[in-house]
Amino acid sequence: MRTYDFTPLYRTAVGFDRLANQLKNAATQSDSGYPPYNIETTGENAYRIEIAVAGFTADELNIEVKENLLTVTGRKTANDDAATQKTYLHRGLAERDFERRFQLADYVIVQDADLVNGLLSISLKRELPEALKPRRVEIGAGSSVIEGKIEKKAKAA
Repeated sequence: MRTYDFTPLYRTAVGFDRLANQLKNAATQSDSGYPPYNIETTGENAYRIEIAVAGFTADELNIEVKENLLTVTGRKTANDDAATQKTYLHRGLAERDFERRFQLADYVIVQDADLVNGLLSISLKRELPEALKPRRVEIGAGSSVIEGKIEKKAKAA
C-alpha cells in the first residue's frame, strides 16, 4: 500500500486544505464496491448517479444531503413470517445493508430521485448564485464626464 505525503500541498496552497483532506481520505479509504454505481453527466451543469439496489424498495432506502455530502443508505427490513421464509440453493443477490457517500461540489443540489427496475437514479444540478455567474459590463464612451469638466473650466475662466 502506498502512502502519500500531502505536507507540501499544505505549505504552498492557502485555502485548499479541504481538497488536500479529501485526497488524503480517498487514498486511505477502503471501498467495498457494494452497491455498484455509475456517475454520468447529463448536461453542462447536470449529473446523475445511478446505484444498483436490486431487492430494495423505496421504503428501505434513504437519501440525505448535509454540508455537501450526499449519503445513500439501504436497510433491509427483516421478514420473520414463517410463510415468507425461503430455502435457497444459491443466493447470489446481495441484499445486505449499505451506505454510500458522495462528496458534492459547492452549489450542487439534489433535484430528485427515482427507483426503477432496481436502479436508484439521483439527479443533481449545479446552480450558481447570480452573484457568481459571469455578467457583461457595458463600456461607456465617457464623453459626458469629459464634457462636464470642460464646461466647468469654461465657466471658471
